[in-house]
Order: sequence, then C-alpha cells, then structure tokens
Amino acid sequence: MLTLIRCEAKMVVRDTAGLVVPIALPMLILVMNASAAGDQRVAGGRSALEVYVLPLVFAIVLSTIGIVNMPSFLAYYRHGGILRRLAVTPVSPVTVLVAQLVVSLAQALVGIALAYTVAVTAFGARPPAGTGTALAVVGLAVAAIYSLGMVVASVAPTPNSAVAIGLVSFFALGAVGGLFGGVDSLPDPLAAAASWLPFGATVEALSNAWAGTPVATDNLVGLAVTAIAGSAVAALLFRWT
Repeated sequence: MLTLIRCEAKMVVRDTAGLVVPIALPMLILVMNASAAGDQRVAGGRSALEVYVLPLVFAIVLSTIGIVNMPSFLAYYRHGGILRRLAVTPVSPVTVLVAQLVVSLAQALVGIALAYTVAVTAFGARPPAGTGTALAVVGLAVAAIYSLGMVVASVAPTPNSAVAIGLVSFFALGAVGGLFGGVDSLPDPLAAAASWLPFGATVEALSNAWAGTPVATDNLVGLAVTAIAGSAVAALLFRWT
C-alpha cells in the first residue's frame, strides 16, 4: 500500500495542470478578494474574508480535486487496462482506488492549508469561531464531494470524458452554490437548492462555523445524503474494465 501511495503521489506531481490549478485558482480568488473582504465586517464582527471568501476557497479546492482530478486518474487506469491486470495479481484493484483517494485527499488538505495560511499571515484572518464544527463540516464535505467524484469515475469511459464530466459538474454545482456571485441573486428554486447541494452546503456550513452561528440542518443533511447516495451509486456502477 505504501508503495502504491508513493507511485500515486508521483503521478499526481507529474500532472502539472492537475497539481497546480486546483491550488493556484483558489489562491488567486483568495488574494484578489482578501484586501477588500478583510476590512469588511459582517456577522459577529467577523470579516467577509473569514465568513465568505475562505469557505468558498475551501469548497473550490475540494471540488476541483475530488470531482475533476481524481476521477480522471481512475478512468485512465480503467481505460488503460491497469485495473484489469491488477485483478489477476495478489494486489487488488481496490488498493489502487484507496491509494488514489489518500493522495488526492492529501493534495486537497495541502491546498486548504496553504489558502488558510496565506489568509492568516498575509491578511489577518482569524480561526473559525467554531473550530470543531468547521473541521466536522470539512470532513462531511470531503465525503460528499469525493462520493460524487467516484460517480464520475464510474461512468466516464475515458480520462478526457472524466475531465469533461467533472468540469461540467463542478461549474454546475459552483454556479448554484455561489461560485459566480451571491446565492441571493439566483432564482428562488435554485437558491433553495443551493443549501442542499454539496458545493453550496459546504460554503454555507463553513460560513456559519466561522461566524459562530449554528449550521443549518439542510446543509448537514444535504452533505450526508450526497455522501451516502453517491457512494451507493458509485459502488453499483463502477466498472473495473
């Protein structure tokens, strides 16, 4: 397993675009908005940087890696016959999935840690008022978003199609979840759906955790249902060949 994790890490590092974009894009959004947002006070005396920008950046990091990057690797392994070959060796193909999940999650944690460090050291952001709540939300968001990534990996026949499906899913969820502007500007049905869908639920739940206000039940239920349903669908549809 350790050997597979090291190999998966090398593959991720060699994929320059897949390594840089999920970290550089959220960092660019953070830096572009941090100066103005850091001086704007919102809920509980917290800054807009803490309550709005950082939750959005965290959601972008998790979504780009979990829905776009990871499925493309798994689709490549299936398309290239790697999973089929491993099936006749003592190494189960499941171990490859686990190794890729570990490396992908490590990349996401690095992206989140870098964004948080820059926000704190360069722009004076403070830790969440509810640190435990924020950590729990991130964990639930990882489960939900990565389960969707596994669904993409299950249905995509080729690596290119995995990237295409992942990007469409990312932008669709992001558009509803506040990636391109406030949710309040959306039509009422989409605004209502935002709090249930994983991207919007992650942003809203982290915003509440940072402000120290209770996390909405629909955010937690939406993330939990997505994690369970996505895992079940992925297990049902995933093809090894």
